[in-house]
Amino acid sequence: MITLTITKLSVVIPAYNEERTIHLILDKVRAVSLKNNIQKEIIIVNDCSKDDTIGAVQRYMSQYPDAGIQLYSHEVNKGKGAALHTGIEKATGDYLIIQDADLEYDPQEYNILLQPVLDGFADVVYGSRFMGGNPHRILFFWHSIGNKILTFASNALTNLNLTDMETCYKLFRTELIQSLLLKEKRFGFEPEVTAKISRVPKIRIYEVGISYYGRTYEEGKKIGMKDGFRAIYCILKYNLFSKRIYKKQ
Repeated sequence: MITLTITKLSVVIPAYNEERTIHLILDKVRAVSLKNNIQKEIIIVNDCSKDDTIGAVQRYMSQYPDAGIQLYSHEVNKGKGAALHTGIEKATGDYLIIQDADLEYDPQEYNILLQPVLDGFADVVYGSRFMGGNPHRILFFWHSIGNKILTFASNALTNLNLTDMETCYKLFRTELIQSLLLKEKRFGFEPEVTAKISRVPKIRIYEVGISYYGRTYEEGKKIGMKDGFRAIYCILKYNLFSKRIYKKQ
């Protein structure tokens, strides 16, 4: 077994109208103790929130000046994918993980995603909500069916065998994800990045089981049916028609 040395993990958090809960997820991220004394940098991208998300983050940064938090803001709302592009560009860690600003995913599980990397097996790790014995909140039947359809369609064209393509928790080698040409501004990020990662020569992709504490729409869930149709479009586009994967080719 080859043990990989990682000194810093970048945590990229896109945020839109998360004033009420952003401090809670930051508490959780800050509290995580990573294996092998890996350090964290926390990159928050405020996507032109209509509430006081930016103020909430600034107050948190003042309260915890040593937490390694960086805040960037879009002057206009561009979408989750665009916020991720900004965060990925700013990341300086050896590896990078995506963290939603809500409370649906548990940062204490970063170490679960890091383990295949630390063991020298993986370049990319997806956290699956549909495997393993971790807790999962029971919510929307049709969302779960839609997710399985999207994952199946993506797998059929990428020749991967993922169980949860749409998961938030994706861990990438930072240099690798920064080299990709990523275009999708909104929720098409997931199928696009999966399509492009799958075509990287000799890429090693792993999947681990994670928990899921889903939100209802009343609690702030944002993804809807139109995003599902966009995901289908992106699966077809980036697997069949748009073959370029790197920024420089």
